[in-house]
This record gives sequence, structure tokens and C-alpha cells, in this order.
Amino acid sequence: MAADGTREPDGAAGEDAGPPARRPPSRRPPSLRIEEAAGAAAMALIFLISFGNVVVRYVTDISFAFTEEFSVFLLVFMTFVGASLAVATDSHIRITFFRDRLGPRGRFVCEALSLLASTAMFSLIVWYGAQLTLDDIRWEETSPGLGLPRWIYTIWLPVLSAAIVLRLLGRLRRLGLGRV
Repeated sequence: MAADGTREPDGAAGEDAGPPARRPPSRRPPSLRIEEAAGAAAMALIFLISFGNVVVRYVTDISFAFTEEFSVFLLVFMTFVGASLAVATDSHIRITFFRDRLGPRGRFVCEALSLLASTAMFSLIVWYGAQLTLDDIRWEETSPGLGLPRWIYTIWLPVLSAAIVLRLLGRLRRLGLGRV
């Protein structure tokens, strides 16, 4: 405040503050940037496919047959990539009402149990997703819309689930080392 009771502009309090300090840009590990780019690419493709379908349907009254099939696949792909990114950055949704009322040891136990349960669940998805993909290959299943081999879509279920398991194991390791 100035002597007359009015507020002084920033930096005018008797010292030259200079230009505001800049924070360095956040540097994300390359593996996170790969997941971010894969998720963004899937989202962009969903947009392009859906927008193209709307334009073509409006102009010609004919719908692209492949749009639903590819859009559903890309949505599932984007969901698993996003889940992997959320695990890696510890930004997945939580309900922490009870955990927050516990002490440090209780919070540690809750975090460990959560990571172990998630690891078990995604490990099951890896196993059963691999079985599904192998069945699709063995029985030469094709997709209903375009008749493409179905394993092209289902192979991503165990692959991306394995990526999530690796992220979870990394978080478990950091938790054990006390770095979470």
C-alpha cells in the first residue's frame, strides 16, 4: 500500500522486481509422451472418422460402414492408453474418504492393496485377452462390419493391459522404496 492508502501496482513497492520469473516447461518422460501422443492420435482419428461420416451422410444420404467399427476400437484403445497414463502419473480417480482419515501406515496399506488389486485385475485381462486373440486367430473370426480379421482389434487388449501392469509394478516398486 502507498502512504495515501491506495494500492500500488505490482513491482512498485520500492523495489524493481524485474520481469516475472518463468517456470521451466514440464519435462515428461518419453514413455509418457508416447502414451499422450497415442491417445491424442486415437482421439483425432475418432473425430475425423465421425466428422467424415456426418458430412458424407449429409451430402449423399449414405453412411460409411466402417465408422462404427473403427470408432469403437479407437475408443477402447484410447481408454486403455489413458488408463496406463493415469497409473503412471498417479492421477486415476480415487475415493479417499476413509483413507484420508488413516495414519501414514494405514494410507500405505490402502495404496499397496489398491495397486495389488489393480495389478491382479489387469493381469487377468492380459491372460483372457491373449486367449481371446488366439481364439480369433485360430477360428479366423472376422469383424461384422468390414470382414477384417478380428484379432487386429483384440490384440490390443492384452498388449495395453500388459503396459498398465508394468506401470502398476513400477508404482508398487516406488511405493516399497518410499518414493510414492
